[in-house]
Amino acid sequence: MKKVLVVDDEKLIVKGIKFSLEQDDMEVTAAYDGEEALELAKNNTFDIILLDVMLPGLTGFEVCQAIREFSDVPIIMLTAKGEDMDKILGLEYGADDYITKPFNILEVKARIKAIMRRNQKKTSVVPENPKTLVEGDMTIDVDSRRVSIAGTEINLTAKEFNILTLLLFHPNKVYSRDDLLKAVWGSDALGDGRTVDVHVRRLREKIETNPGDPKYIQTKWGVGYYFKK
Repeated sequence: MKKVLVVDDEKLIVKGIKFSLEQDDMEVTAAYDGEEALELAKNNTFDIILLDVMLPGLTGFEVCQAIREFSDVPIIMLTAKGEDMDKILGLEYGADDYITKPFNILEVKARIKAIMRRNQKKTSVVPENPKTLVEGDMTIDVDSRRVSIAGTEINLTAKEFNILTLLLFHPNKVYSRDDLLKAVWGSDALGDGRTVDVHVRRLREKIETNPGDPKYIQTKWGVGYYFKK
């Protein structure tokens, strides 16, 4: 049974989504403010999160950004009609998709199922014979999926680790945003290039001494990213 977290301060909307998803044998947990949503995401495992932008306390953007620090759970933002900036910000903060209110519940269910299918299909980008690698002061243990810099372990999300290992095992090969979307998010991923940019930026902030002048992950302007060897 797939587990879904629905976050919205409008209880009737939550009730409607919950009822509909439960008809498709999904287990639905509800939250009505940002702090409650973040606490639930930290202490439970969900297959997907529906997250409203406008919430009391922490906003949906703040919740999304905080979740991305420890989890790659798919997040669909619920945005107000015509608020293009909300959509852009949602992607910048790490959302996988967005749906505009008012929405058709059939569209919501279709988006959820599409993302879940992509997650089931995606394959690991780690080679068949994993090993421990050392690059400068960075050590990557592929078996345990751990990364340390100068002996200090760095907490990477699953997608950050997959981006790093994909680039590392193919040094100096430039991957476009679309290449990375397909390899890390799934072969039929329908994402936005800005999603890749956000993850690369956060990865650099964690592994680079100076993220503005990176040592490891380089940008080929107008093309994509590569690991400098």
